[in-house]
Amino acid sequence: MDTPEQAAAYAGVDWSEPHGKIPGYFRERFPPFAGGRVIDLGCGSADVTIRFVRAFSEVTALGVDGSEAMLAFGRRHVREAGLDSRITLEHRFLPDPALETRSFDAVICNSLLHHIADPVALWRFARICAKPGASILLVDLVRPANHETVLRLVQENAQDAGPVLQRDFVASLHAAYTVPEVREQLRAAELDGFEIDQVDELHFVAWGCADE
Repeated sequence: MDTPEQAAAYAGVDWSEPHGKIPGYFRERFPPFAGGRVIDLGCGSADVTIRFVRAFSEVTALGVDGSEAMLAFGRRHVREAGLDSRITLEHRFLPDPALETRSFDAVICNSLLHHIADPVALWRFARICAKPGASILLVDLVRPANHETVLRLVQENAQDAGPVLQRDFVASLHAAYTVPEVREQLRAAELDGFEIDQVDELHFVAWGCADE
């Protein structure tokens, strides 16, 4: 989503329903987590980043994204939320060796996997960013069985969205992965201990801890 038109269409949507669940998904799967330094891969307009930091009072976050257009909205949202002291946003293309520090207490990622040409590389990168034993959680779309289902899901979930967002939603659903494909990615990335749950018709949650 590099164009101002795409970024504005995405940033203008109320994501309360899907994004609001993500801190809960994390808390359910990592109940001992109390806080620390978190990286949000593909943070976009920082909506998830902000929700996560608000949910965990002891968290500071670094959000990274390859789209300056999206980050412009993200910086404004962080400022308006009064979270400049707890959230930093940076323009980065992944994988970025400068982030492979094993210094993050948690890694979160929402709706980035289907944008990545080599998904296994993203899984490996997430592991290398995280401290040994750190929590990693990724949420993304599930690819429907056929185009007819794609159109139905767009109609049901983005009926009031503009044409730009609807077009991108169709493309994203076609580009997404099935749950078995994600399991194969995890095996290829040597993350066999990770688990994956399909939480609704549109989304899966994959999660686990970085190797010690």
